[in-house]
Amino acid sequence: MDAQASSSRAQQHEADRAAKRLAVRLSVASALAGGNAAVLFATASIIGASMAPSPGLATVPLSTYVVGLAFGTLPIGAIARRWGRRAAFLVGAFAGVLTGLVSAFSTLLWSFPLLCAGAFFGGVYAAASQSYRFAAADGASPYLQPKLISWVLIGGVAASFVGPQLVQHTMDLWPQRLFTATYFAQAGVAILAMLVLAGVKPSPVTALASDEPARPLGQIVAQPKFVVAALCGTVSYGLMNFVMTAAPLAMKMCGLSLSDSNLGLQWHILGMYAPSFFTGRLIQRFGVTPVVAVGFLLEAAAGACDLSGITVAHFWLGLALLGVGWNFSFIGASALVVQCHRPSERTKVQSFNDFVVFGTIALGSFSSGQLLAGGGWTLVNIAVFPPAAIALVALFWLTSRASRAAVAAPAAE
Repeated sequence: MDAQASSSRAQQHEADRAAKRLAVRLSVASALAGGNAAVLFATASIIGASMAPSPGLATVPLSTYVVGLAFGTLPIGAIARRWGRRAAFLVGAFAGVLTGLVSAFSTLLWSFPLLCAGAFFGGVYAAASQSYRFAAADGASPYLQPKLISWVLIGGVAASFVGPQLVQHTMDLWPQRLFTATYFAQAGVAILAMLVLAGVKPSPVTALASDEPARPLGQIVAQPKFVVAALCGTVSYGLMNFVMTAAPLAMKMCGLSLSDSNLGLQWHILGMYAPSFFTGRLIQRFGVTPVVAVGFLLEAAAGACDLSGITVAHFWLGLALLGVGWNFSFIGASALVVQCHRPSERTKVQSFNDFVVFGTIALGSFSSGQLLAGGGWTLVNIAVFPPAAIALVALFWLTSRASRAAVAAPAAE
């Protein structure tokens, strides 16, 4: 029995080491994917305002990005189940190459539909990169999983410089064609990501998988913890995407420069990913729900900051707070999802969670530009508060339910 326990501990130790190596590689891939997405966020609504038939449609390319993100989740999960994580990641990165190429040709042909198509491929790439955080946790011990999810998102710190600086240094290389050179460079970054992802190795999770059979998906997603995790992930990412999509165009409408907008986006992405150096440790020390709750309070604080003024400082601080709030709440929600499934169920549950999160966001994402055009920047930020409040109430309910169950268990014995 002791020999069996010792062998099991040795297997788990090796699985943790492999998971750490994988997390480092996926962190690099996450930096490149995040930089690819940042190019779209910095440019699509600005050039879309010139291409679109009406001002209210300026953010449609970014909404199409979210549609691609939602659309890509289930196919990427299916590819991972059939051919492995590496194949799914490479397909996603190839979609990133198409993002840059199609977007570049949209500027040459001055085609709004083509710009939207490029953004759609960017969403598919993002769907694959979102699964990096779950892949890093494959086979790792439960205590280590939140930290590994954070490690992957640390790559976004580099993305906060890669994307905006790529735009800054390429947007004027072809003066007659704004952002054409930027989009070609974007395709090159995705090719580099494919080279990094080619080295991904299968996790030893299969050797440590539970003997318990996989449960039906309906049974898994009916768990209260999964419902709250999916709700928190949806609200967290939805609020961040909703405000960030409108921010570059709002800054332009307020008379601020494109450089101010690029730097504001850089602060936002830095806020999204820099806390990942310690978010996992915070979850290990204080638990998931307090960290998620603080994240939603920070997103609400970002809305309050944006409502207090329209100077460069207000935009930058609001975007930074929005990013930090997203980091806490989204990493925490992801850690909750990992607690809801067995190893044999991981890909189908994770891809379904992302489909719910990004599918819901896609349904509401088209309203960002319309709300900005019709009600202004103020109304966009007022809309932040109700969803944040709903998520906080759900977290409080889940915590109370767990506390009552813990009290009732000894009494039942």
